[in-house]
Amino acid sequence: MKIKLGRGLKKLLILAALSAIPFMGLAQTAAVAQTAPDPLTWKGKLSFHARRSFGPLALVGIGAYAGFLQATNSPREWGQGASGYGKRLASTAGAVGIHGVLAFGLDTALHQDPRYYRSGDGSFWRRTGHAIRGTILTRTDSGGETFSTWRVGSAYGEEFLSNLWYPRRLDTPALGFEQGTIRLGFDVLSNLGSEFWPDIKRDVFRRK
Repeated sequence: MKIKLGRGLKKLLILAALSAIPFMGLAQTAAVAQTAPDPLTWKGKLSFHARRSFGPLALVGIGAYAGFLQATNSPREWGQGASGYGKRLASTAGAVGIHGVLAFGLDTALHQDPRYYRSGDGSFWRRTGHAIRGTILTRTDSGGETFSTWRVGSAYGEEFLSNLWYPRRLDTPALGFEQGTIRLGFDVLSNLGSEFWPDIKRDVFRRK
């Protein structure tokens, strides 16, 4: 993510909405995780991250985010037209791929569970707190709980590594840290969606 905070709240809200697109399908995964706490094998984790990174909804999000960067001419050095959009699309897909590879490598090596486990009951604020907690902490394959190294490492690693192919003015440690932090903020949104989407689907859309 290469848009600085100083460009305004409106752009951040648009960016948040676009970034949430790939995660709307994770509610089903979360519901399964809530009732099936058996540890994932390395193949299960690979499949999880592949769907999250390049599943149908994720591809829509990649295309939409590249379009957002095109509309805001970010970075300006890449220009406009088909060539500019192609660079932004490839860059976005590359960053997503880096994130998936890092997440898979870390959670497999450290025996961490990348799935989000819904609370499913309690007050709105209690469940919101549960979603935030589920961003910072993660379950282990043995059923315990630990710091979410796979999530934090992949968030910051994605931004610092993907900055390498951006113009030099954007390849700075400060910007990489800022972008990694924003990425974790979007993970909070993803967990909130996974926590509440099944209820919204059932109560609002009358679907199981």
